[in-house]
Amino acid sequence: MTNQNPIFIPGPTNIPDVLRKAVDMPTVDHRSPLFAQILHPALDGVKKVLKTEHAEVFVFPSTGTGGWEAAITNTLSPGDKVLATRNGVFSHRWIDMCQRHGLDVLVVAQQWGEGIPADRFAEILAADKAHEIRAVLATHNETATGVRSDIADVRAALDTTGHPAMLFVDGVSSIGSMDFNMDAWGVDIAVSGSQKGFMLPPGLAVVGFSPKALQSVAGARLPRTFFDVRDMLDSYSAGGFPYTPPVGLLNGLKVATEMLLDEGLENVFARHRRMADGVRRAVGAWGLKLCAMRPELYSDTVSAIRVPQGFDANRIVAHALEAYGVSFGTGLGELAGKVFRIGHLGSLTKAMALSGIATAEMAMVDLGLPIRLGSGVAAAQEHFLLGAGDVRQKAA
Repeated sequence: MTNQNPIFIPGPTNIPDVLRKAVDMPTVDHRSPLFAQILHPALDGVKKVLKTEHAEVFVFPSTGTGGWEAAITNTLSPGDKVLATRNGVFSHRWIDMCQRHGLDVLVVAQQWGEGIPADRFAEILAADKAHEIRAVLATHNETATGVRSDIADVRAALDTTGHPAMLFVDGVSSIGSMDFNMDAWGVDIAVSGSQKGFMLPPGLAVVGFSPKALQSVAGARLPRTFFDVRDMLDSYSAGGFPYTPPVGLLNGLKVATEMLLDEGLENVFARHRRMADGVRRAVGAWGLKLCAMRPELYSDTVSAIRVPQGFDANRIVAHALEAYGVSFGTGLGELAGKVFRIGHLGSLTKAMALSGIATAEMAMVDLGLPIRLGSGVAAAQEHFLLGAGDVRQKAA
């Protein structure tokens, strides 16, 4: 059965049994004190994952897209200017949302495979003498291209120019998997979802608001009802929710943050880096290249792998699913048919990663690509292999 195999899409991710069981719980009276015992530990756990002591965390029954909407509708007004980069599908979608809400979006177009141009942002912000730009949008990890941008550099662009714009960061495919330091980076709104680094089913938008972002809420004139953080704050103070909450998912979020913190965030990040490096070594052994243009841009949660020109990458994804019952990610937008994606985030072990690499190899060989069977697996194995001293330490 295909559902016995791990998936290698960049989200939703594989769900550990302990989280599946945490979500599967009896009905709880969400107006009783029992609900607060789920809600507040979940919110506190998210704060620790975001590495913030000052932000307020809000969790909505939604997805990362709902988190984007919560960010802009609670802080901005029609006609406000925002600055953003378009370097992939998900940065484009946030821009599109802003435009649909009547915001004036200054778009810096980048080649897909590039990151956010912090130097260009600094030029634009320096030229904005009237400080008309109210927010800077940054996609930390562009899931379509496998590109991670440096958020600290974006914050530096704001600081060096003395610009007061808020910094909004899409961390949907990075938070809980790669280092994210909300306070140190001066992030005003951080957006994530339940289905990636938190290893849960889809259904929660997880959003952190800095004190500066919260100060802007009262004057914001974009309409919001379901996503109004003022209603959330009022309800949280009483241990409740402004409407019926997804109790099972919130209990899962509580347990997920406990798992991440028990493992240690730095260990979580190192584990993701090891998985990603193993996949990247396999890609090199296959003679293929990543969409991300330079090593400093490589994502530790997803690799977008370019196929030879004239070959349809969607064939690899379709064949792997049909023949071997394993899912990989397709190319999106401008990359449709040009790349396939291997997600290596969330609940993933070395053995699971090797099974995905082996399956990708078999699919490509089946389809006639000049891949030497076992080459990528061997390259990843060499990276994953424990040295003799490590083996003795593990045995002890």
